[in-house]
Amino acid sequence: MTDPRALAVIHAEAFDAPWDAASLAALLASPGVFAIKDGDGFILIRVVADEAEILTLAVRAAARRSGLGGRLVQAAVVRAAALGAERLFLEVAEDNVAARALYARTGFVEAGRRRGYYARADGSREDALVLSLNFTR
Repeated sequence: MTDPRALAVIHAEAFDAPWDAASLAALLASPGVFAIKDGDGFILIRVVADEAEILTLAVRAAARRSGLGGRLVQAAVVRAAALGAERLFLEVAEDNVAARALYARTGFVEAGRRRGYYARADGSREDALVLSLNFTR
């Protein structure tokens, strides 16, 4: 089992509003939720019936632009498909250019928008783009 404390350390380095170890442990104890950790990053996925969702993808700053995020997404796709998922969804902040590029390279397309979904430290709000990837054509 993946140590939620180790995941929390990585998440804290990757996000302004990180999830703590208790929150990550609770998610990992939920049905259909799994984590894939690879060195300086991890991805947390939930699979329900034929759909999967990326709950979070976190990579330490020093390990970014090394291909780690892409490898984690690909590993999650393989595992989710093996568990019966036919499509994968996620939400990404509209202003997160690097993450959006990663997901575009992986084949995700925009499926919707959640206005003002992300709260910023300065009190502003940022839209979330809902992206999807179909495993079958």
